[in-house]
Amino acid sequence: MTDDAGALAGPAVETKPTTVSGRIVRLIGKAPIHIALGIVALVWLAPTVGLLVTSFRPRADIQSTGWWETIFTMRFTLDNYRSVLEAQGMMQAFMNSVMITIPATLLPLVIASMAAFAFAWGRFPLRDTMFLAVVALMMIPVQVAFLPLLSLYRPVGIAQNFIGVWLAHTAFALPFGIFLLRNFFITLPRDLIEAARIDGASDLGIFRRIVVPLSVPAIAAYGIFQFLWVWNNLLMALVFLQNRSLNPMTRVIQSDLLSQYGTEWHLLAAGAFLLMVVPLGVFFALQRYFVQGLLAGSVK
Repeated sequence: MTDDAGALAGPAVETKPTTVSGRIVRLIGKAPIHIALGIVALVWLAPTVGLLVTSFRPRADIQSTGWWETIFTMRFTLDNYRSVLEAQGMMQAFMNSVMITIPATLLPLVIASMAAFAFAWGRFPLRDTMFLAVVALMMIPVQVAFLPLLSLYRPVGIAQNFIGVWLAHTAFALPFGIFLLRNFFITLPRDLIEAARIDGASDLGIFRRIVVPLSVPAIAAYGIFQFLWVWNNLLMALVFLQNRSLNPMTRVIQSDLLSQYGTEWHLLAAGAFLLMVVPLGVFFALQRYFVQGLLAGSVK
């Protein structure tokens, strides 16, 4: 009788210890995991910390001592950033990167979310076949399309300006965005969508008032992926932007700082960290949505 009652009660739920000794024992038991995670975090953060410290070090110190020694001497300077921003034109390159990244992130975000909604909840012939064709486009590398795109861009005059870069980034970001967002949209409650349709809501109204608010984590995760890819991209700028006044930060670091100042590590470190600071800020500001978006759709 006792065994039957225990079986009906189900598995026991693990409870956290309430006493001080129980908490200490629990903490000691997880100590190897915490130590291992701490070592991994230290290894991953060491290059970034070293780059940050180097960007503030005087040129003479960089050539004579390691960056970790600056922590004890506390010798820092802002001349590296002043030289990069003013003399090397990095401020204009920063604005160019912003002008490239924001539209190249918003355009695929809007188009991919609307297309994903159509593939998830739309009713039209060959829907699944068309979705498989879109997924198959993910296997096409961006490099094979440069010559055809330039041939299409030149007659309409968008081969050497921001518009060409926006369209190229958008075109190659759409397959992954549609695939990611469609797989999330399809997990939304069907009863909620059908109830909205019964109440007379249009497809656009359902998308704007129901699907988008419920899918913010997935949309934000895709937006972060796209932002980081566009911001750090060098190949598109090399192909579609030959005007020096339109060069983004990746192009300026590669063509100007790296070639002209290959041994000037203080300038290279300052320019590289300026390139990193915006993606880091975006990631830390939206990391909550990023984690939720990665888990989106895993549990219905």
